[in-house]
Amino acid sequence: MKRVIHTITVLVTIILILFSCKKTEVYSEIPEIGYKNFLFRDTTDLLGNRSLLGVLTFTFVDGDGDLGLDQPPDTATPGNPDYSNLFFTLFAYQNGVISEIGEDELEFPLAYRIPYLEPEGSDKSLKGEIEVEFIYVAFNFDTISYDFYITDRAGHESNVESTPFFILPDLDSLGN
Repeated sequence: MKRVIHTITVLVTIILILFSCKKTEVYSEIPEIGYKNFLFRDTTDLLGNRSLLGVLTFTFVDGDGDLGLDQPPDTATPGNPDYSNLFFTLFAYQNGVISEIGEDELEFPLAYRIPYLEPEGSDKSLKGEIEVEFIYVAFNFDTISYDFYITDRAGHESNVESTPFFILPDLDSLGN
């Protein structure tokens, strides 16, 4: 009887060990991103002006979990490698021509900062979604697209993803 109980206990323990072990997926140390969506809605800025808010959502995976940056030095500015790790290129479609729009033509930056991220547990990979908000107040283009990529702390650049071209909605068509 003791032997039967011991055998059952050993079998149950083995089964629990086998089913409780979650296989860790292995991802590249070079981050990978994927476009998910871009949604628009009307909003009000800090001065009470109506504006258009665009929210870009994309997925990311980084095998060695070194995404995000620490608090920047006081001298760092957007676009500086010490400050930015999420980069955009804006394209406009006007009169049948696609052209790149530089930051000098805009009222907002095209480089952003992903804050320091750290994996939890023994699995060092990071996986998730990031949302970026763009506010369009006095915007001279009505049909736009973005290319974007991220860099990790080791300096690895992700793949470049693109949004489709969007016709920016007129604020009057969005309601109050």
